[in-house]
Amino acid sequence: MKIDIYERVTNKIIADLEQGALTWLKPWSAGNMEGKITKPLRHNGVPYNGINILMLWGAAIESGFLSPYWMTFKQAKELGAHVRKGERGNLVVYANTITKTEEQEDGSEEERKIPYLKGYSVFNVEQIEGLPEHCYTKPKAIIDPTRRIQHAESFFASTGADIRHGGNSAHYSGGSDHVQMPFFEAFRSPQAYCATLAHELTHWTKHPKRLDREFGRKRWGDEGYAREELVAELGAAFLCADLELAPEPRADHAAYIQSWLKVLQNDKRAIFSAAAHAQRAADFLHGLQPV
Repeated sequence: MKIDIYERVTNKIIADLEQGALTWLKPWSAGNMEGKITKPLRHNGVPYNGINILMLWGAAIESGFLSPYWMTFKQAKELGAHVRKGERGNLVVYANTITKTEEQEDGSEEERKIPYLKGYSVFNVEQIEGLPEHCYTKPKAIIDPTRRIQHAESFFASTGADIRHGGNSAHYSGGSDHVQMPFFEAFRSPQAYCATLAHELTHWTKHPKRLDREFGRKRWGDEGYAREELVAELGAAFLCADLELAPEPRADHAAYIQSWLKVLQNDKRAIFSAAAHAQRAADFLHGLQPV
């Protein structure tokens, strides 16, 4: 089951990349959200995290679903509704560990935690009939569109990161522990500026005094570099969804796609790992916000 889940998810994202499409850059115009960008949501409004975001974004794109809400067959039934005949569910995963006690050679017992992955199916509310009316109601945008960028820049400032402006390169410098950004006016749009800053701040979280994330990078462009760039790409997508921003593809995406494809083709678990690291980075940045 585990191998099947890893392969199914990875193969779908590889197929998108081979066509030059980025699964995580597509779901930015959910028609029933009145311009609001969101993560996929459970039936109770709680957002999905990590790899499940990518999986359900991809499923929504493929099927043309506009609603961000998903639920299981059982949850729909408990609400007095039913999944339409012939509808197919979409895979989400649940990761946890079980504790197993093993007897050692000296007769002592030792507990060992064994990770496992469980897959189950959910349906978009557009596949379900008979739900309460509020399930189909268009949610109103929480933030006034005219204030959206101010909100995002306040979020970035509250991280306390050393963000410097100037030059024509956007990057994170580990040695001096600062984020370098071109001047705001150099970007095509406020959204492009914020999406790029979200990407670089995800890199900023890898510092040893923060999340201490290291993929064994030896040189620019190697596999470790590609893995870190994939984490930053996903982290930026998750943050843009949280901050209601519409990111724009970077000019260098074509080159990145080739390096990401190599990593994903060689390791079926790589996208799961990258999504988990990206979620931790986004959560870390949220944790720096004032209460």
